[in-house]
Amino acid sequence: MTITNNDVIKWLQAFDQVITEKKDYLTELDSIIGDADHGANMFRGFQAVMTKLPSVQDKDIGSIFKTVGMTLLSTVGGAGGPLYSTLFIQAGNRLNGKMELTLLDWAEALEAANNGIVRLGKAEVGDKTMVDALTPAVQALLEASKDGKTMEEGLRMSADAAKKGMESTIPLVARKGRASYLGERSAGHQDPGATSSYLLLEAAADVWTKK
Repeated sequence: MTITNNDVIKWLQAFDQVITEKKDYLTELDSIIGDADHGANMFRGFQAVMTKLPSVQDKDIGSIFKTVGMTLLSTVGGAGGPLYSTLFIQAGNRLNGKMELTLLDWAEALEAANNGIVRLGKAEVGDKTMVDALTPAVQALLEASKDGKTMEEGLRMSADAAKKGMESTIPLVARKGRASYLGERSAGHQDPGATSSYLLLEAAADVWTKK
C-alpha cells in the first residue's frame, strides 16, 4: 500500500476536524504551563489550511506539505507557528515531486521534519516539547520500514510511539519554551505541543489504514 496525494488531503482534513474537537483541551493544557493559546492557534491555522487545499489537491505531496507549512507560518502565533511550519516545509522538501509515498518515504519525511524542529527549537528528547512525541514516532517508522512491516503496521507503531512519548512529558520539568519559566512547577502536566503532535500522527494512522 502507498499513500497518494489524495490520501494526504484526507489526512489534513481529518486533522482539522480533530483540532476543532480538541482545541479547548489543547488550550487547557497550555493554560497550565504555557500561554493558553495552543488550541486556538492550531485551530486558526488549520482553518486557513482548509481554504488552501482546493488549490493544491492535484499537486505533488511535497507541494501540498509546503503550502501547509507556509500557511501555518502566516496564521499561527506563538511557538507553534514556526515549529509546525518547519515540520511541514521540511517534510515537503523531502517529498518534492512525489505523488505517492511508501512507508520509507513517510519515515524519512517525518525524520527530516523532526530534525528541522530540533534545529529550530534547539530541543531534544526529555525537554518536554513536541520532540518527545515526534522522535520515537520517527524511530518506530524507520524500524518498521527496515523490518519489512506493512504500511498499516508502521503507521500504528508510529502513533503508539508518539502516544507514549506524549505521556512521558507529564513528569518532566520543562527545559524549553514558555513552560521552562515555571521550573519544577511544570512537572506533572502533559505538554500541549507533544499532544498535538501525537494527534497529528494518530490522525494519519486512522485515515491511511482505512484505505
